[in-house]
Amino acid sequence: MGGAPANFACHARALGAEARLVSRVGNDDLGREIIARLDALGVGTQGIAMDALHPTGTVSVELDGGQPRYLIREGVAWDFIESSPFALAAIRAADAVCFGTLAQRSEPSHSTILSLVNAAPPAALRILDVNLRQSYFSERLINESLAFANVLKLNDAELPQLAAFLDLSGDERSQIRQLAERNLLRVVACTRGERGSLLYSEGRWSEHRGIPANVVDTVGAGDSFTAGLTLGLLAGWDLDHINETANRVAAFVCSQPGATPPLPAHLRQLFEPTKSHA
Repeated sequence: MGGAPANFACHARALGAEARLVSRVGNDDLGREIIARLDALGVGTQGIAMDALHPTGTVSVELDGGQPRYLIREGVAWDFIESSPFALAAIRAADAVCFGTLAQRSEPSHSTILSLVNAAPPAALRILDVNLRQSYFSERLINESLAFANVLKLNDAELPQLAAFLDLSGDERSQIRQLAERNLLRVVACTRGERGSLLYSEGRWSEHRGIPANVVDTVGAGDSFTAGLTLGLLAGWDLDHINETANRVAAFVCSQPGATPPLPAHLRQLFEPTKSHA
């Protein structure tokens, strides 16, 4: 079970948030299994529709030195996400909404996702998690998504691709600053694998060199970082504290198989003072 939004919701729930997922699965064994697993993890599933015409989405993942390569099937249920009264109510009550580019590869999902993000409260975090997979992205899609976001999460492989699309100049820090300033983003987070992460917010920087980990599987690690980042921002933590804590969560996820391994108590306790809805 996976996909960046689902992974994010599972990790946010594990860290103490009340988390709900808006998506679509097929009316098939895989779809029912996904809903059952999310229910068991405490993630709200009332925003997940069942599609009688299209199968549950599947992705083939191959690991090369611990790094994933993806083959993403087309014409699946999450290509046809539709809004619902529950989904709209959940978004309007949210402290944070996380959305990506991959699920916007086709209609109606593209229009649905942006319309739901637009319904979030003005004070809510609207986190764009860039997912540049296969050929399922374009300059137009990225710009449209950035227009709805106030937080951007990307990795060091995606930053050069955005730089080429959006004509960003200079080094890594300069490109991140340009992304923030051009798109009025509160925060830009760039994860860099074993080199840690770089956060930028309104002229302030936080650089973390990473936490050593016995890497087993990096799938889901970036999503766990995004969950830690989100809860830290909602709690009002300073950038260095957010960076340290999110890296600790991601390092653990890297050391375990699967995208959403159970998080140990010492990591969950780091977020106990925070309360939020994602």
